[in-house]
Amino acid sequence: MIADSDRRTFEAVLVYQLDRFARNRYDSAINKAKLKKNGVRVISAKENITDDASGILVEGVLESMAEYYSAELSQKIRRGMDINAQKCLSNGSLPGLGFKVDADRKFYIDPEAAAVVREIYERYASGETVAEINRDLNARQIKTAHGKEFNKNSLHRILRNKRYIGVYLYKDMEIPGGMPRIIEDELFERVQHILNKNKQAPGRTRGKEEYLLTTKLFCGYCREMMTGYGGTSRNKNAYHYYSCKNSRKKLCDKKIVQKEKIEDRVVSVCRKLLTDENIEKISKSVAAACQADYDGSGVKRIKAAIRETEAAIENLWIALEKGQSVDMITERIEKRKAEKAELEAQLAIEMNKQVIYTEPQIRHYLISLRTGDLNDINIRRGFINIFVRAIYLYDDKMTIYLNSGDKETVIDDILIDETEEYFDSLNSALNGGSAVVASVPPSKNRVC
Repeated sequence: MIADSDRRTFEAVLVYQLDRFARNRYDSAINKAKLKKNGVRVISAKENITDDASGILVEGVLESMAEYYSAELSQKIRRGMDINAQKCLSNGSLPGLGFKVDADRKFYIDPEAAAVVREIYERYASGETVAEINRDLNARQIKTAHGKEFNKNSLHRILRNKRYIGVYLYKDMEIPGGMPRIIEDELFERVQHILNKNKQAPGRTRGKEEYLLTTKLFCGYCREMMTGYGGTSRNKNAYHYYSCKNSRKKLCDKKIVQKEKIEDRVVSVCRKLLTDENIEKISKSVAAACQADYDGSGVKRIKAAIRETEAAIENLWIALEKGQSVDMITERIEKRKAEKAELEAQLAIEMNKQVIYTEPQIRHYLISLRTGDLNDINIRRGFINIFVRAIYLYDDKMTIYLNSGDKETVIDDILIDETEEYFDSLNSALNGGSAVVASVPPSKNRVC
């Protein structure tokens, strides 16, 4: 289901009750975050709101901490990969056609595949086209390093790959002599000359922009979701903004708002909430919730089943002592013991899935959030995930509903002048743009 949300074919996940959505609060927070990034909301049929204020705040902290520690782990992994690269060792990806990797992560030549690489270079240098080489290789059922059929892109990657002349490649790093050589320099240069001569202008690519307020930002006038759009003017300047869905249909007069302006304002408000007192309160609350959730419903069910099995085994031993059918009871005891062993294995797996953060860990994360660079996308995302429940945006003010309580925060007279000044300066209409999939906005009483 979460993988399917990437296709943007549905806008909401309906569950009978929120405790049916995931086995524990941590999994719930992470899966909700994945769905939210794809514009999908989780709606409970039984509960009027997604959770109480405390629970929503806890989920926001857990979600943000998971991203924080994931990024920290990623940094350590990248550092190890950089060290491997300096030694010209494999970092785990496929080495490419013609190469193999030994137990020490060193590259060596695969003679059979290397012969195919030389054939490709020689045939292209002699005047054959990529299409002709491609058809012949596939007709002979020769496969790429991924075990798939050749195509135009895979052949071009081989013909451009400096690894075949002995250059080790990693990110922007190039180390001559770091790889075993398959192709001579003269042949490689001839091929590059032909490729450059035949090269067509590359197509323009469009970068992805993350709209942090997706599923949280609503029009103050019509209550419709405001979604993120991007565009490029005729002078090639890129613009990113939020727009009311009804406004785009001419059903609402809400003005569009610059993405950076509104996100900066919201993050600034959230940062002020991280006082020393609030950090202590949140740390204690989240740590207590983690501890309470540690023995979650899945763990409890398995423990109850183990106790039931133990009681059944004890009763069988009593029946055996009373002289009842030995063979039958012995067989049932062995069966029950096997059930208990299986349940204990399940319990161990379930316990390993549980994630628990301590109070010092949570405090450290919140302090790093408060002192972090507000231009860092992870810092900005963390503030919004933790504190923001919903935002109702007008042209002259916005009302923020926070996860930490039922009070609304109203910010007046901050947007209309900046918005008009910004968009009046555009000399031409924005060209196209991809909408972020949005779902039904919450009613006023739900966000309160």
